[in-house]
Amino acid sequence: MSADVTAVVVRLKLSLLRNGLRQSGGRRAAYVASAVITLLFAALQLLGLIALRGNAHAVSVAVLLVAVLAVGWAVMPLFFPGGDETLDPTRLVMLPLRPRPLVRALLAASLVGIGPVFTLCLLIGSAVSVAHGGAAYVVAVVGVVLALLVCVALARAVAVANIRLLTSRKGRDLAVLSGLVIAIGAQLANFGVQRLGSSGLAQLDPAGDVLRWVPPASAIGAVDSASSGSYGVAVAQLVLSAGALVALVALWSRQLTRLMISPDGSTLQAATESAARERTSTGLGRLLPGGRTGTVVERSLRYIWRDPKTKAAWVTSLAIGLIVPVFNALQGTGSIYFACFAAGMLGIQMYNQFGQDTSAFWMVATTISSPRDAYVELRGRALALLVITLPYATLVTVVTTAMLGDWARLPEALGLSFALLGAMLATGAWTSARFPYSIPQEGYKNVAPGQTGLAWISIFGGMIAAALLCAPVITLTIWLNVMRDGDRWSWVLLPVGALYGAAVTLAGLRLAAPRTAARLPEILAAVSKG
Repeated sequence: MSADVTAVVVRLKLSLLRNGLRQSGGRRAAYVASAVITLLFAALQLLGLIALRGNAHAVSVAVLLVAVLAVGWAVMPLFFPGGDETLDPTRLVMLPLRPRPLVRALLAASLVGIGPVFTLCLLIGSAVSVAHGGAAYVVAVVGVVLALLVCVALARAVAVANIRLLTSRKGRDLAVLSGLVIAIGAQLANFGVQRLGSSGLAQLDPAGDVLRWVPPASAIGAVDSASSGSYGVAVAQLVLSAGALVALVALWSRQLTRLMISPDGSTLQAATESAARERTSTGLGRLLPGGRTGTVVERSLRYIWRDPKTKAAWVTSLAIGLIVPVFNALQGTGSIYFACFAAGMLGIQMYNQFGQDTSAFWMVATTISSPRDAYVELRGRALALLVITLPYATLVTVVTTAMLGDWARLPEALGLSFALLGAMLATGAWTSARFPYSIPQEGYKNVAPGQTGLAWISIFGGMIAAALLCAPVITLTIWLNVMRDGDRWSWVLLPVGALYGAAVTLAGLRLAAPRTAARLPEILAAVSKG
C-alpha cells in the first residue's frame, strides 16, 4: 500500500511540474534556462571539488559546503514557499492517508526536481574529493544518500512546522526577505572568497573540525575518516547522520499528524479582536499636503507597506543599495562613487508605476481627465518615492564616506546621487506611461507572460537614458577632479547636483503627463494581464 502511495505522489509531483510548464512558452523557456544554468553550475562545482583531491584542506571545504547546503534546504521553505506545491500537506488532508506512508511518499517526491539534482552533484563531488581507498568509496555511497535525505527531510520538517504561517498573508510577506537573504549571501560569499584567496584554505580547518561531527556534514566527514583508516570514527559519524534523519522524520511525522487532525482556525476571529474595532487613521495623512497630491502619496506608501510584490522590490533595493558600497568599502576596494548605487537601485522603483495597480488602475484612470491630473498623479508618486529614497541615499553616502574616511569628496558624491535619483525619477515617469506591464499578484514572477520585452525596455532603456541625463553633472565632476585647484570647488557639486536632479525630475514629469493622459486605455490593458 505504501509503495502505491509513494508512486502516486511522485507521479503527482511530476504532473505538477509538467502542467506548470504547459501554461506558457515563457514559463517553459524560463524553466529550461534555469535548469541548464543550475546544472552547468553544479557540473563546474563537481569538477572543482574533484580537483581538490589530495589537498590537505579538502575535507574542510567539503564539510563546510555540505553544512551550507543543509542551511539552504532549511530556510528554502520559509523564503520560497511557492517553489514546491507539495510542501503544503494540507492539500491532502481530505484524502484517507495515514501519516507514515504519507511521510515516505512525500520524502520520495522531495527527491524530484532541480534542487535535489544540484545537491546530489555537490554531495558526490564532496565525497569524491576526500575518498581514498575502496572502503572510503563504500562509505561515500552511504554518506551521500544519508546527507541528501537529511537535507530534504529538514526542508519538509521546517515546512510542516511553519505551514500555518506560510499559507497566511503575513507568511507570504516573509518571502519579501528572500531578496535580502540572496543579496547578503552573495556579498558574504564574495567577501569570503576574497579572504580565502588572500589567506588560503587553512583558515577553514577550525570550522571543518567542528562541522565534521554535525549532521549532515558528518556523513562526508565519515568518508575522510574511512580514508585515513579510522573506521570506528567513520561509523560513529554515519550513525550521527542516520540518527539526525530518524529524528527529523519522527518530528515531521508527529507534526504532520497534528496538522492533519487539527481544525484550521486561521480564519476565525473573536468578536473582541481587531475585526470589531473601528479603523483609525495612522496619522500619516495629517503630515501630507492636501488635495490629490497627499492622497496619492499616502496610497503609494501604503502600497509599499502592504503589497507583497512591491514590498519585496523595495526590500531588495534597500538591501542591495547599502550592501554593495559597504561591502566594497570593507574589502578595501570601495570608492565614494559606489554610494550612487543606492540612488540607482531606489530610482528603479519609479519604473512601471502603474503596473503595481494591476486591474485596479481603472479607478485611477477615471480620475484623470487632463494632462494636469496626470501630472499631479505622477508628482504624488514621485514624492512618495522621495520620502524614502532621498534620506536613504544620503545615509548610504555618509556611511560609505565614513568607512572610507574620504570626507572631502562627500559633497560631490551627494551631488551625483541626487542628480542620478532625479534622472531616474524622470525617466521612470516617462517609461511608466510608454512601456507599462503587468505584475502578477500570485506566484514569484514579476512580469506577466508575453511582457518580458516591455519590462527589459522599460528598465534598461530608462537606466541608459538616466545615465545620459546625468552626463552634465558627471562631466563637471570629472573636470573638477582633473583641475589643479578642483578640490577647492568640489563642494559646488552638492547644490548643482541637487538643483539639476530637481529640474530633471520636474521636466520628466511634465513630459510624461500628456502621454499618460492620452494612453489611459492602453495602460489599463497592459497592467491588467497579470
